[in-house]
Amino acid sequence: MSISVVFNRNLSSFQVVMDQIRGLRFLGQARTCRVVLLMVLVVALVLGLQYFELAPLSIVSHGNGNVSEFRESNGTTKSAENKTFLASQQASSGFKPYNSTTKVLKSIEHKFLNDSPKTEASQRSRGNETTSSVHSLQPKNPRIHKKHEESQRNIKKPPLVVISITQMNNMLWKRHNDPKNSLKPRWGSKVDEELKTARDKIKNAALVKKDDTLYAPLYHNLSIFKRSYELMEQTLKVYVHAEGDRPIFHQPEAMMEGIYASEGWFMKLMESSHRFLTKDPTEAHLFYLPFSSRMLQLKLYVHDSHSRRNLVKYLRNYIDLISSNHPFWNRTLGSDHFFTACHDWAPAETRGPYMNCIRSLCNADVGVDFVVGKDVSLPETKVSSAQNPNGKIGGNRPSKRTILAFFAGNLHGYVRPILLNHWSSRPEPDMKIFNRIDHKSYIRYMKRSRFCVCAKGYEVNSPRVVESILYGCVPVIISDNFVPPFLEILNWESFAVFVPEKEIPNLRKILVSIPVRRYVEMHKRVSKVQKHFMWHDDEPVRYDIFHMILHSVWYNRVFQTF
Repeated sequence: MSISVVFNRNLSSFQVVMDQIRGLRFLGQARTCRVVLLMVLVVALVLGLQYFELAPLSIVSHGNGNVSEFRESNGTTKSAENKTFLASQQASSGFKPYNSTTKVLKSIEHKFLNDSPKTEASQRSRGNETTSSVHSLQPKNPRIHKKHEESQRNIKKPPLVVISITQMNNMLWKRHNDPKNSLKPRWGSKVDEELKTARDKIKNAALVKKDDTLYAPLYHNLSIFKRSYELMEQTLKVYVHAEGDRPIFHQPEAMMEGIYASEGWFMKLMESSHRFLTKDPTEAHLFYLPFSSRMLQLKLYVHDSHSRRNLVKYLRNYIDLISSNHPFWNRTLGSDHFFTACHDWAPAETRGPYMNCIRSLCNADVGVDFVVGKDVSLPETKVSSAQNPNGKIGGNRPSKRTILAFFAGNLHGYVRPILLNHWSSRPEPDMKIFNRIDHKSYIRYMKRSRFCVCAKGYEVNSPRVVESILYGCVPVIISDNFVPPFLEILNWESFAVFVPEKEIPNLRKILVSIPVRRYVEMHKRVSKVQKHFMWHDDEPVRYDIFHMILHSVWYNRVFQTF
């Protein structure tokens, strides 16, 4: 066989092999393309599933975010700046926060400044939670979706430690009798001696067995309250800081209606008081910081920013301003200064240098950083009309109150869904537990009910406490760690029922167990205590809500002077 023939055969074989290799390469490329395409499709599918699964949760989180969200630790590692935040504030302000709150402050400061707050929509829903059109009246058996319950549980959990009303009273007594809890002034003043004298007179008050104006069973000690109130009228002088720009400062008329009205009403009456105001700060026993926490939120919070650093900074800049203009803040490190704030965010916004102040807060949660015996629980009053702030008070007499218990409201927080899930579908006709209903029906039910359930929403406070009292309905407070207003003076257990959140399934059993004679006496006491929760437009009246708020501030100021 010739060489040329062999060569030609080998060349033909080589070409066949090369053709096969080319075919395999093409096949490999096709398979590779298929694999790549499959991987792209898998990634797209995973991302899509994550988006559709997480987006609703993020909407719920942003829509229902609130101050209480920042109390729950999420295990996120804090930055160095946030780890040293409290230490820097202590160094700059010259004081050390109270030991009972330092641990809580460290765990929540970063979250408050950066986490998602409640949207304006959810804020508006708080103000309208009992008011809607007649067509919004819900049936007795509203169905609560399981996903809603899960989202509520994810937002906030029950407190790990529950402090009873009896324990709060003990905390109050201990604080007022322990000199270690007092911040001594950096230099003396005649007002310190006046406060010490008032303290001695209050502690040695003459026994008062009966009073024509005050009903003794309402109070822890009528003699002490009466003497303290008289000394407040005779002695107390309040200096109002003129610094601060409108509308956040010095503009009460913007906050005279709604669920934050307590801020506006107190500011208006305080700044126009003839009895208590002084223009000479050297004779002042108290210094009033006239700002509105609600206006702070309305004017400075950037919608969807999920940050309130600018609100906190604004308030701290104000302290820098008054401490540089006057020596009085520096004399006591702010312990003789006070403010009233009803917005949910106020406790977290007024940490740092404000912690020494007497903070009068609607969101009075002893489980967080409310200091019993120093801070004051501000009554949350829902005012529908500034011309008639108390509404049409009163209601049926006990024998005509045929409903055992009543509640209606939006499903804010984690307690209300539990309440409705357990009681809205029960067959007991005397338990009227609703979702949201119209305002007229709401008032009508309150006036016909023996007990009105005041269940916490996003936070521990609720305007239902004051509403119940004004409509002659015995309050049933279901809000663990809520410090009721005027705790310093009022014996709340004599005219209200406190039900732990875990006892919601036993609510009817608890209420039915109260003897009729006991209920009638509680109803009488509710009627007697009404005067302490009423606003008066033109001129405050003795023992009304303005004077009671001021008295609580005065009382705590006197008893932290040793």
